[in-house]
Amino acid sequence: MIEKISCYIIDDEYLAQEILEEYIAKVPFLELKGTFISPLEAAAQMDKDKPDLLFLDINMPDLDGLSYIPMLNPKPMIILTTAYDQYALKAYELEVKDYLVKPFSFERFYKGVLRLYQEHSGRQKPQKNEVKPEVQTESDYIFLKVGHRIQKLAIQDILYVEGMKDYLRIHTAKEKIMTLISFSKLEELLPNNKFARVHRSFMVAIDKIDHIEKNRIKISDQNIPISETYAESFFNMLKGIQ
Repeated sequence: MIEKISCYIIDDEYLAQEILEEYIAKVPFLELKGTFISPLEAAAQMDKDKPDLLFLDINMPDLDGLSYIPMLNPKPMIILTTAYDQYALKAYELEVKDYLVKPFSFERFYKGVLRLYQEHSGRQKPQKNEVKPEVQTESDYIFLKVGHRIQKLAIQDILYVEGMKDYLRIHTAKEKIMTLISFSKLEELLPNNKFARVHRSFMVAIDKIDHIEKNRIKISDQNIPISETYAESFFNMLKGIQ
Protein backbone atom coordinates (compact mmCIF):
# COMPACT_ATOMS: atom_id res chain seq x y z
CA MET A 1 0.00 0.00 0.00
CA ILE A 2 1.50 3.34 -1.06
CA GLU A 3 1.53 6.04 1.60
CA LYS A 4 -0.24 9.07 0.17
CA ILE A 5 0.79 12.71 0.39
CA SER A 6 -2.38 14.81 0.50
CA CYS A 7 -2.13 18.12 -1.32
CA TYR A 8 -3.85 21.37 -2.25
CA ILE A 9 -3.44 23.51 -5.35
CA ILE A 10 -3.67 27.26 -4.63
CA ASP A 11 -3.40 29.20 -7.88
CA ASP A 12 -5.62 31.83 -9.48
CA GLU A 13 -4.77 30.75 -13.06
CA TYR A 14 -7.14 28.06 -14.30
CA LEU A 15 -4.69 26.75 -16.92
CA ALA A 16 -2.03 26.32 -14.21
CA GLN A 17 -4.60 24.50 -12.06
CA GLU A 18 -5.44 22.11 -14.90
CA ILE A 19 -1.78 21.31 -15.59
CA LEU A 20 -1.09 20.60 -11.91
CA GLU A 21 -4.21 18.46 -11.61
CA GLU A 22 -3.07 16.45 -14.64
CA TYR A 23 0.45 15.99 -13.21
CA ILE A 24 -0.82 15.04 -9.74
CA ALA A 25 -3.19 12.44 -11.24
CA LYS A 26 -0.19 10.62 -12.77
CA VAL A 27 1.61 10.19 -9.44
CA PRO A 28 0.31 7.32 -7.27
CA PHE A 29 1.59 8.75 -4.00
CA LEU A 30 -0.12 12.16 -4.40
CA GLU A 31 -3.74 12.69 -3.40
CA LEU A 32 -5.38 15.97 -4.42
CA LYS A 33 -7.73 17.20 -1.70
CA GLY A 34 -8.73 20.53 -3.20
CA THR A 35 -8.07 23.25 -5.76
CA PHE A 36 -8.45 26.91 -4.79
CA ILE A 37 -7.96 30.29 -6.45
CA SER A 38 -6.59 32.03 -3.34
CA PRO A 39 -5.14 31.35 0.12
CA LEU A 40 -8.27 32.90 1.68
CA GLU A 41 -10.48 30.38 -0.12
CA ALA A 42 -8.25 27.49 0.96
CA ALA A 43 -8.04 28.63 4.58
CA ALA A 44 -11.59 27.54 5.37
CA GLN A 45 -10.75 23.93 4.48
CA MET A 46 -7.18 23.78 5.80
CA ASP A 47 -8.16 22.91 9.37
CA LYS A 48 -10.44 20.13 8.17
CA ASP A 49 -8.20 18.44 5.60
CA LYS A 50 -4.78 19.28 7.05
CA PRO A 51 -3.00 18.69 3.70
CA ASP A 52 0.62 17.53 3.77
CA LEU A 53 1.64 19.64 0.78
CA LEU A 54 0.63 22.90 -0.91
CA PHE A 55 1.34 23.73 -4.55
CA LEU A 56 1.28 27.48 -4.04
CA ASP A 57 1.40 30.31 -6.56
CA ILE A 58 3.06 33.58 -5.54
CA ASN A 59 1.20 36.40 -7.29
CA MET A 60 -2.47 36.18 -6.37
CA PRO A 61 -5.13 38.78 -5.54
CA ASP A 62 -5.82 39.70 -1.88
CA LEU A 63 -2.96 37.65 -0.42
CA ASP A 64 0.22 36.52 -2.19
CA GLY A 65 1.81 33.16 -1.55
CA LEU A 66 4.98 34.46 0.12
CA SER A 67 2.95 36.44 2.66
CA TYR A 68 0.68 33.48 3.30
CA ILE A 69 3.43 30.99 4.22
CA PRO A 70 4.42 32.58 7.57
CA MET A 71 0.73 32.55 8.62
CA LEU A 72 0.48 28.77 8.36
CA ASN A 73 0.51 26.93 11.67
CA PRO A 74 1.16 24.08 11.48
CA LYS A 75 2.96 24.61 8.19
CA PRO A 76 2.62 21.90 5.54
CA MET A 77 5.31 21.24 2.96
CA ILE A 78 5.33 23.96 0.29
CA ILE A 79 6.18 23.81 -3.40
CA LEU A 80 6.00 27.22 -5.02
CA THR A 81 4.73 27.34 -8.61
CA THR A 82 5.36 30.70 -10.22
CA ALA A 83 6.16 32.43 -13.48
CA TYR A 84 8.83 34.51 -11.73
CA ASP A 85 12.31 33.37 -10.74
CA GLN A 86 13.35 36.43 -8.69
CA TYR A 87 11.77 35.15 -5.46
CA ALA A 88 14.01 32.10 -5.10
CA LEU A 89 16.08 33.60 -2.25
CA LYS A 90 12.97 34.59 -0.31
CA ALA A 91 11.54 31.11 -0.89
CA TYR A 92 14.73 29.59 0.52
CA GLU A 93 14.39 31.75 3.64
CA LEU A 94 10.81 30.50 4.06
CA GLU A 95 12.05 26.89 3.83
CA VAL A 96 9.90 25.89 0.88
CA LYS A 97 10.61 22.41 -0.45
CA ASP A 98 10.84 23.27 -4.14
CA TYR A 99 10.54 26.21 -6.53
CA LEU A 100 8.97 25.43 -9.91
CA VAL A 101 9.16 28.14 -12.55
CA LYS A 102 6.30 28.00 -15.05
CA PRO A 103 6.09 26.44 -17.53
CA PHE A 104 7.65 23.31 -15.98
CA SER A 105 7.66 19.81 -17.43
CA PHE A 106 6.20 16.70 -15.81
CA GLU A 107 9.74 15.34 -15.45
CA ARG A 108 10.78 18.40 -13.41
CA PHE A 109 7.58 18.20 -11.35
CA TYR A 110 8.06 14.48 -10.64
CA LYS A 111 11.68 14.92 -9.53
CA GLY A 112 10.53 17.42 -6.93
CA VAL A 113 7.60 15.44 -5.53
CA LEU A 114 9.56 12.17 -5.53
CA ARG A 115 12.21 13.76 -3.32
CA LEU A 116 9.47 14.94 -0.96
CA TYR A 117 7.87 11.50 -0.94
CA GLN A 118 11.16 9.87 0.02
CA GLU A 119 11.65 12.39 2.84
CA HIS A 120 8.03 12.14 3.99
CA SER A 121 7.92 8.35 4.03
CA GLY A 122 11.43 7.88 5.42
CA ARG A 123 12.37 5.67 2.46
CA GLN A 124 15.35 6.30 0.22
CA LYS A 125 14.16 3.84 -2.42
CA PRO A 126 10.68 2.87 -3.59
CA GLN A 127 9.40 -0.47 -2.36
CA LYS A 128 9.71 -3.29 -4.90
CA ASN A 129 5.95 -3.57 -5.25
CA GLU A 130 5.43 0.17 -5.56
CA VAL A 131 3.59 1.24 -8.67
CA LYS A 132 5.67 3.78 -10.52
CA PRO A 133 3.98 6.62 -12.36
CA GLU A 134 4.05 6.59 -16.11
CA VAL A 135 6.67 9.15 -17.05
CA GLN A 136 6.10 10.59 -20.48
CA THR A 137 9.00 10.65 -22.90
CA GLU A 138 10.50 14.03 -23.69
CA SER A 139 8.64 16.01 -26.29
CA ASP A 140 10.33 16.41 -29.68
CA TYR A 141 9.62 20.14 -29.73
CA ILE A 142 9.03 23.22 -27.58
CA PHE A 143 6.99 26.39 -28.05
CA LEU A 144 8.63 29.80 -27.63
CA LYS A 145 7.34 33.35 -27.77
CA VAL A 146 9.02 35.07 -30.71
CA GLY A 147 7.86 38.66 -31.18
CA HIS A 148 4.07 38.60 -31.42
CA ARG A 149 3.80 34.91 -32.24
CA ILE A 150 4.31 31.56 -30.54
CA GLN A 151 6.80 29.49 -32.55
CA LYS A 152 7.18 25.73 -32.55
CA LEU A 153 10.82 24.63 -32.49
CA ALA A 154 12.12 21.08 -32.94
CA ILE A 155 14.60 20.29 -30.15
CA GLN A 156 16.76 18.28 -32.55
CA ASP A 157 17.34 21.44 -34.65
CA ILE A 158 19.00 23.40 -31.84
CA LEU A 159 22.79 23.78 -32.17
CA TYR A 160 23.45 26.13 -29.28
CA VAL A 161 21.87 29.00 -27.33
CA GLU A 162 23.45 32.41 -26.82
CA GLY A 163 22.51 34.88 -24.10
CA MET A 164 21.75 38.42 -25.33
CA LYS A 165 20.99 40.47 -22.19
CA ASP A 166 17.24 39.97 -21.61
CA TYR A 167 16.86 37.71 -24.67
CA LEU A 168 18.21 34.38 -25.82
CA ARG A 169 19.32 33.75 -29.39
CA ILE A 170 18.72 30.12 -30.35
CA HIS A 171 20.93 28.98 -33.22
CA THR A 172 19.81 26.26 -35.61
CA ALA A 173 21.32 25.23 -38.93
CA LYS A 174 18.66 27.21 -40.79
CA GLU A 175 17.87 30.24 -38.61
CA LYS A 176 18.51 32.27 -35.48
CA ILE A 177 15.54 32.77 -33.16
CA MET A 178 15.35 35.59 -30.61
CA THR A 179 13.08 34.87 -27.65
CA LEU A 180 12.39 36.63 -24.33
CA ILE A 181 13.08 33.79 -21.90
CA SER A 182 15.70 33.10 -19.22
CA PHE A 183 18.28 30.32 -19.34
CA SER A 184 16.72 28.73 -16.25
CA LYS A 185 13.29 28.51 -17.88
CA LEU A 186 14.72 27.15 -21.13
CA GLU A 187 16.70 24.51 -19.21
CA GLU A 188 13.44 23.22 -17.75
CA LEU A 189 11.95 22.87 -21.24
CA LEU A 190 14.93 21.03 -22.73
CA PRO A 191 16.06 17.47 -21.84
CA ASN A 192 18.94 17.87 -19.37
CA ASN A 193 20.84 14.88 -20.76
CA LYS A 194 21.10 16.50 -24.21
CA PHE A 195 21.97 20.11 -23.38
CA ALA A 196 24.62 21.65 -21.13
CA ARG A 197 25.32 25.15 -19.88
CA VAL A 198 29.01 25.85 -20.54
CA HIS A 199 29.19 29.58 -19.95
CA ARG A 200 27.11 32.36 -18.44
CA SER A 201 26.11 33.24 -22.00
CA PHE A 202 26.06 29.84 -23.75
CA MET A 203 24.25 26.51 -23.70
CA VAL A 204 25.14 23.77 -26.19
CA ALA A 205 23.46 20.70 -27.67
CA ILE A 206 25.78 17.82 -26.75
CA ASP A 207 25.21 15.85 -29.95
CA LYS A 208 26.05 18.90 -32.10
CA ILE A 209 29.58 19.30 -30.73
CA ASP A 210 32.20 18.77 -33.46
CA HIS A 211 35.18 18.84 -31.12
CA ILE A 212 36.53 20.39 -27.89
CA GLU A 213 39.96 21.97 -27.70
CA LYS A 214 41.19 23.35 -24.37
CA ASN A 215 38.40 25.66 -23.23
CA ARG A 216 36.62 25.97 -26.58
CA ILE A 217 33.78 23.99 -28.14
CA LYS A 218 33.43 23.88 -31.91
CA ILE A 219 29.88 23.63 -33.25
CA SER A 220 29.50 24.24 -36.98
CA ASP A 221 31.59 27.38 -37.61
CA GLN A 222 31.21 28.75 -34.09
CA ASN A 223 33.78 28.61 -31.27
CA ILE A 224 32.00 28.61 -27.89
CA PRO A 225 33.92 29.32 -24.66
CA ILE A 226 33.80 27.04 -21.60
CA SER A 227 34.01 29.12 -18.42
CA GLU A 228 35.58 27.93 -15.17
CA THR A 229 32.19 28.14 -13.47
CA TYR A 230 30.68 25.44 -15.71
CA ALA A 231 33.76 23.46 -16.78
CA GLU A 232 33.71 20.79 -14.04
CA SER A 233 30.02 19.94 -14.37
CA PHE A 234 30.26 19.96 -18.19
CA PHE A 235 33.22 17.57 -18.38
CA ASN A 236 31.70 15.33 -15.71
CA MET A 237 28.57 15.17 -17.85
CA LEU A 238 30.64 14.11 -20.88
CA LYS A 239 32.29 11.36 -18.82
CA GLY A 240 28.87 10.03 -17.90
CA ILE A 241 27.81 9.87 -21.55
CA GLN A 242 30.90 7.89 -22.65
